[in-house]
Amino acid sequence: MQHFRLSFIVTAVLMAMAGYWGYTHGGTSGLLQALWITAVLGILEVSLSFDNAVVNASVLRHWNAFWRKLFLTVGILVAVFGMRLLFPLVIVSAATGLGLIDVWHMAINTPVEYSRHLTEKHAEVAAFGGAFLLLVFLNFLFDDEKELHWLGWIEEKVGQFGSQGLAILLTLGAVLLAMGLMPEARQRAVLVAGVVGVLVYVGVDWISGLLESGESEPGLGKVVSQGSIGGFLYLEVLDASFSFDGVIGAFAITNDVVIIMLGLAIGAMFVRSLTVFLVNKGTLEEFVYLEHGAHYAIGILALIMFASVQYEIAEWITGLSGVAFILVSLWSSIRYKKQQALLEPDSKAETV
Repeated sequence: MQHFRLSFIVTAVLMAMAGYWGYTHGGTSGLLQALWITAVLGILEVSLSFDNAVVNASVLRHWNAFWRKLFLTVGILVAVFGMRLLFPLVIVSAATGLGLIDVWHMAINTPVEYSRHLTEKHAEVAAFGGAFLLLVFLNFLFDDEKELHWLGWIEEKVGQFGSQGLAILLTLGAVLLAMGLMPEARQRAVLVAGVVGVLVYVGVDWISGLLESGESEPGLGKVVSQGSIGGFLYLEVLDASFSFDGVIGAFAITNDVVIIMLGLAIGAMFVRSLTVFLVNKGTLEEFVYLEHGAHYAIGILALIMFASVQYEIAEWITGLSGVAFILVSLWSSIRYKKQQALLEPDSKAETV
């Protein structure tokens, strides 16, 4: 429970802020409604981002204490205020030509208009996030250094013949298919957004490789590479790809941008705490297929995001698909653990 102590403290503070905001805008009924919607959004964010927490943990477990703390401090500020508040404002600002202050006033005073401008850019955001997440999944699937394969020989063969080049090719193909779903007037914007998603992934991967190649050299470069600045950037972009689609989905529940930010911030805190819990408890080492399930969930999410450029897909479908992969991978991990326990006495007997 100590891993979630800070999250509970932050939740209490943010719920109090939400209650105050609701009370000043609607009295007692406004207070109760604000508390309820904030709690729902927090739970929704956690349920949609559990696979994000598992992937975060798979990266974070290799980091030292300094970078873990940075991820939980600077990283959470970027996640809450950058991705869930500032980035949507920037998108609406770019779409309308208004300044950020004017857009903020729009969000507070005319939230329906703000949400309309934001949701109009859903296709571009989905193409960007879908491209980045699909590359995350495909590069995990094509990793020929994995020792365990959840899908057995099929996954092993795919890993042998796959490569990052093939992953990029398949992702660009998915971007083109998503572009084809759009009216001609919006096809170029969706194509550009998808290509940018690919470029961001390749750029972050290049930075990581560049820093890692200089680990043997003394000085600042070594410190930075050991600190995994590339991994930090990777996790932040990954969180952005997860979170912004959730921001747009939150407008189906409420148009109040303040309540949306508070609710999603609560969820983001618990996702961070869950990440640290998985790392400290060695959960990924104990349940060996959990990381596989999270990446397959990310792959499904990427395909859903591509499809959502044209088709409306309910949030519960997105959430349940991810949870289903996590649960099945957890069951597979428990089964694998039992099988290994049965094999150990035989191996010991052969040794004797």
